[in-house]
Amino acid sequence: MSAIKRVIPLLDRVLVERVKAETKTASGILLPEKAVEKLNEAVVVAVGPGNVSKDGNTIPTGLAEGDRVLLPAYGGSPIKLEAFKDKEYLLYRAEEILAKLQ
Repeated sequence: MSAIKRVIPLLDRVLVERVKAETKTASGILLPEKAVEKLNEAVVVAVGPGNVSKDGNTIPTGLAEGDRVLLPAYGGSPIKLEAFKDKEYLLYRAEEILAKLQ
């Protein structure tokens, strides 16, 4: 089992992996890392069970693993794992995610 699969979000939290921008243009020119902007797109890796209402019922989130989502410019808690230094994982509340991409 991979280390990231052992991270289970609580309540309405969503664990996402940020999508990396292309470092190569259509014509084949390689771009330096500093010239490439961070994308505000991510893939959902894990989803918590949802919020609990005043009645004690669980309200599920509208996201599932594998969904592509649009992230806000700022926010989220970065998750750093020794095994995944080259990947960027962030933990958001479901209400902070802007949109679900088709």
